[in-house]
Amino acid sequence: MSTRIKLWLLPTLFYAIFVFWYTDFGGPLNDEEIDEFIQVMTDDGVAPERINFFVKFFREDSGRQFLMVNALDMSKNPPAVKGAPEGADANTLMAVYMEHMIPELLKRACHPVLMGDAVYAAVDVVGIEGAEQWSAAAVLRYRSRRALMEIASNRDIAGPHDYKLAALEKTIAYPIETSLYLSDLRFLLALLLFALTALLDIIIKARSSASGQ
Repeated sequence: MSTRIKLWLLPTLFYAIFVFWYTDFGGPLNDEEIDEFIQVMTDDGVAPERINFFVKFFREDSGRQFLMVNALDMSKNPPAVKGAPEGADANTLMAVYMEHMIPELLKRACHPVLMGDAVYAAVDVVGIEGAEQWSAAAVLRYRSRRALMEIASNRDIAGPHDYKLAALEKTIAYPIETSLYLSDLRFLLALLLFALTALLDIIIKARSSASGQ
């Protein structure tokens, strides 16, 4: 096997492994998976209307990745939460929640896409009362609705989720499936690996030509 073939083969294999991990090839959720989710939520005492809300989303699964868009208004005087530091402010409570949430996201190839603080009031509000003020926004990428279901039914998250609720004055979160998503890591990684490998290929070829003269 030539050096050039090895040069291109290694990043190709790495990229293939990444795509296999980052992409859910299991297709839409099946009835057995959804029934298991319903049973877990029922056993945990979740309200039937809340279960039905999620079940409808899962039954309409396309099998694709999606982004969860979050508008956040942090509470100025959050209530005390059992297990949280005494006098914890909203940012501290949210940080405690994310300490539990981030590992669950990452192990399923889910992750934040962008996060930032609001720098001014909403510049355009139509048909929504009380939506003028927000503290921050965040967009999270989910590998699939299957990944969300696994997280939602994970009993280890139920307790820490109370920290998030206490930290927020109000919030809106809704899922979207993208028609344009230039920040997809599969796309960005492909560009990076191609550029670096092509550059190395040119350097190696140039040195080989120079040494052969």
